[in-house]
Amino acid sequence: MELLIEQAQQFQKRKITHMSTSDRVSASREAKSLVLKINEIYKKNKDPQLMEVMKSITQKKRKIEKKLKGFINNL
Repeated sequence: MELLIEQAQQFQKRKITHMSTSDRVSASREAKSLVLKINEIYKKNKDPQLMEVMKSITQKKRKIEKKLKGFINNL
């Protein structure tokens, strides 16, 4: 569990500026994977800290996807 939280914190610290399209896609997939793994643990112990981590990852994931969709629509 600590390893997942550490990975989530590293993901949150990453800059999303100056990312290539493929970097954004891989970051979005990584975020989805992290949220799903943390959710499995959250279902068992209902830790509010895990919910906050999932919310912040999801928020960053949405920002990445918003930039991805804007980039794709401009092509």
